[in-house]
Amino acid sequence: MPVPKKNNAINFEKTFLELEELVNEMEDGDLSLEESLKYFEKGMLLTKNCQQALNEAEQKVKMLLKENNNETLGEFTPNKKG
Repeated sequence: MPVPKKNNAINFEKTFLELEELVNEMEDGDLSLEESLKYFEKGMLLTKNCQQALNEAEQKVKMLLKENNNETLGEFTPNKKG
């Protein structure tokens, strides 16, 4: 059963994609100094929001582990494509 989302919950994926778009536009080098500063400021806010979402997810995992008799998770090893 899906857990209902809070109204003020941060959509990590959407925020991360927006941050990625900002970085790409800044890397293109077509922005004025003022625009670059605005993008940088917005990027810092988006980064903070992503970090907050990750911290909240980590807390949820810790709570779930605690509720389930402190089971531990194994080390994550991502699949390498190539």
